[in-house]
Amino acid sequence: MDAKPNTFVELCRAHADGRISAEVFWQEVGSASGRTVSGSATVDLDRIQRCGFPEVVFGQGKTNECLVEVITVLRRAEQVVLCTRVSPDQAAHVVARFPDAAYSSEGRTLRVPGHQVCRTDAFKIRVPVVTAGSADLPVAEEARQTLLWMGFDAPCIVDVGVAGPWRLLSRLHELAGAAAIVVVAGMEGALPSVVGGHVPCPVIAVPTSVGYGANFQGLSALLGMLNSCAANVVPVNIDAGFKGGYFAGLIAASHIRPEAGSEPS
Repeated sequence: MDAKPNTFVELCRAHADGRISAEVFWQEVGSASGRTVSGSATVDLDRIQRCGFPEVVFGQGKTNECLVEVITVLRRAEQVVLCTRVSPDQAAHVVARFPDAAYSSEGRTLRVPGHQVCRTDAFKIRVPVVTAGSADLPVAEEARQTLLWMGFDAPCIVDVGVAGPWRLLSRLHELAGAAAIVVVAGMEGALPSVVGGHVPCPVIAVPTSVGYGANFQGLSALLGMLNSCAANVVPVNIDAGFKGGYFAGLIAASHIRPEAGSEPS
């Protein structure tokens, strides 16, 4: 064959078509799903085939060189890149190597364009991100950037917490028709329950570490969300904007219907 298959699915098809032998299949199956870089990271290139979206890179703790190498491997595989918990110094090194990279200093996320992972009509599906206060914006922005990376419309509704309940009521129309909603709140974490009581879709609650002493760095908000009386509220970990956005995006992705006559990959 002219070129080696570079994903597990391509290897299976090549073996089924008789283009490679069973021996070659087993030799290549490991390298097709992962590429080791810098001796400290293995990039999961097959995750988009298994899970629908590429691997997301956690930037915190990685050297600048390792982060650039991981992104290089993903880009060579034409995968759109999302890195979370990226410092300004790390971002500067990545942008120097990939000028088309976009860094959000507020959300500490970095996106590098590649092959689009969702159908072009996915952007018509709305997944709003709602914050209780302005102090919750960094976590909310991580969620929003994750949803944009997944290909969805993610408008942000800011500072509509329970201290001024009329603020949410005046913006409920912006939540209509949403596939899912991400609600980010600190303090006592009450806002997701209030939103959940007004909408017919899943509400992904993200507790933040914003609050005074008895907030216990977000633990009280998390417990409040776990005890929500609204049946459509599901919480994720404290300050986990990426997890909240990704989970909401998976729900939204289930609304995308295959093209007529198309076959699953």
